[in-house]
Amino acid sequence: MKKGFLKTALLTLSIVALSACSNGQSNGEVANTNTGDKTTGDKTYSLAFLTNTQNNTFQTAMNETYERLAKEKGYKYTMLDPDYDLNKQINQMSDAANQGFDAVFIIPVDSAGIRQGLESIHDKNIPIFNVDTAVIEEDRDLVNSIIATDAFMAGQLMGEQMVKDYPDGAKIAILDFPSNESCVLRVNGFLAGLGDSASKFEIVAQQDGKASLDASLPIAEDIIQANADIDAFFAINDPSALGVSAAISASGRNDIGVYSIDASPDGKEAMIDGSFTAVAAQVPIQIAETSFNMAIEYLEGKEVDKEVLLPSHVVTKEMAEETAGQWQ
Repeated sequence: MKKGFLKTALLTLSIVALSACSNGQSNGEVANTNTGDKTTGDKTYSLAFLTNTQNNTFQTAMNETYERLAKEKGYKYTMLDPDYDLNKQINQMSDAANQGFDAVFIIPVDSAGIRQGLESIHDKNIPIFNVDTAVIEEDRDLVNSIIATDAFMAGQLMGEQMVKDYPDGAKIAILDFPSNESCVLRVNGFLAGLGDSASKFEIVAQQDGKASLDASLPIAEDIIQANADIDAFFAINDPSALGVSAAISASGRNDIGVYSIDASPDGKEAMIDGSFTAVAAQVPIQIAETSFNMAIEYLEGKEVDKEVLLPSHVVTKEMAEETAGQWQ
């Protein structure tokens, strides 16, 4: 891994984190942003995005897409950021319920921990579009629709790719994120992707990388030190995989493969740089566009699907170069 890229990635993450802390909307207060009213006499809707964080370019890409679409339609739009604080998100959901939005888009901080917040919104008859990370099965009766990347498929693609790259098998490690339903599905998909070759792969470690570079880096360092013959890592997202890449670079073991899910701008740069072996795409812009259009259709009295899973795909180096600096 090139040292210049690692420094750039770390600096980018630091800048985003500082921006998230100073955006004025992470304190639990509802801040309405009126992006303009229609002049055609059509109804002006009020929409809210209750994200889990803005300290990640995936969620910021979604926010920017919602904001752009709302502005184009002349709708009111609000984003609320709990910065991965579950209690703060539940309070924000209660506030959003009292504000009386026409529809809300929600990424849960904890898939199993937000029923109270969902109930407060549902009780006000506000339609809920659960985006990116699904709530648990028991809470799905409270949401109108789930729109996400097919997380199982993304993981499966990486498992299949690893089999192609290591046909004789390998010693591997997994950095997961068990509190996030989507990430659990990615790991399950990855294991399924190993298929009939699963017995050839020895999982020497599976630990919670907390979906972050800072947490994953020391974990990966410890795994490498304890397993001198490790061949590859599978990480559930690009920040975690970047932590793995940094650990590999520090160890001098540049023969260790890195498999990730996201295809974020930083992840694409890592593909181009050679730090990542393979990456499957998540599609935050498509999620935002699809859920936005579904919300409007629902508000106009049309039926919408209970669940929409958008397909993932393997991002090649050529694709990464063509879409460098962008999400999809």
